[in-house]
Parts: sequence; C-alpha cells; structure tokens
Amino acid sequence: MPPLRYRILAVIGALVVGLDQWSKQVIVGSFDLYQSLTVVENFFHITYVRNRGAAFGMLADSPLRVPFFIGVTLVACGIIVGYLHRLADDRKLAATALALIFGGAIGNLIDRVSLGEVIDFIDVHWYQHHWPAFNIADSAICVGVGLLLLDMWRHDRKGARETKEEGS
Repeated sequence: MPPLRYRILAVIGALVVGLDQWSKQVIVGSFDLYQSLTVVENFFHITYVRNRGAAFGMLADSPLRVPFFIGVTLVACGIIVGYLHRLADDRKLAATALALIFGGAIGNLIDRVSLGEVIDFIDVHWYQHHWPAFNIADSAICVGVGLLLLDMWRHDRKGARETKEEGS
C-alpha cells in the first residue's frame, strides 16, 4: 500500500478535480456567458465568465498564454509530487495542502487544454467593488497555500522548540 501522503494526494486531488469540473459543467449548462444570479445581495453572485489569463486576467492577450500556463502547471505539479516524496509521514497537513494545490492546478489545466481559458463563476463583491471571479480549483489552491504556510510555521516552531530543549 502506498504511503499515506500519496493516498491523500490521490483522494483529495481527485475530489477537487471532480468537484471543480462538475461545478463548471453545471454553470456552462445552466447559464449564458456573463449571466449572473444573486445569491446574497451586494456580496455574492454566481456569474459565468471565462478567464483567458492567470490570476486577475494577467497575460490574457499573450499568444503564448496557453502553452505557458500548461508548462507552468506541469512544472508546478512535478514540484508538488517531488516535495511530497520527501515529506515525512507525520506531515498530514502539508500533504493535504499539497493535494489541494495539485487538484486545483489540474482542474484549471483541464480547462486550459480543452478550452484555452478557464471557467470562473464565484463572484464575491462589496456593492460595486468586485473581487475577480474565481472557481473551485482557484479556491482549493488558495486554501492549500494557506494550509501549507500554516504547516510550515508549525513545523518551524516545533523544530525550534526541539532545538531549544536539546540545548538546555
């Protein structure tokens, strides 16, 4: 049986990809492009948009955007798997964080390969001040990065505490 960290990657990564792709298909099948549904007035809408670029539409007009984003995603996924390979078995939070990032990256990669752009639909705003629309994959990546930072902070504190105890 593979180590727990690989099982975490497989299960959480697959759940993120599945939920991301399913939610995008629901949006495409239920909304016209740019159609919006108010969920919470002046705060949250479901709005179907497509993003040709990266975060906040960066590089949206570059002719190399699709190969660039595919390449960056594949490199990032390779780095994640490499980091996971060296990760200690007791670092379950880090494994979970990496699985969320990996699953989110693959979810958006599927869109880029099949559509040349990413489907976004989560529209959070405060009255007329909008955050750029995003999707489940983007959310998984952000949560994963936050959890990874938390794990690194906890791991560093634990190491510092152990070093201090050894020096006493």
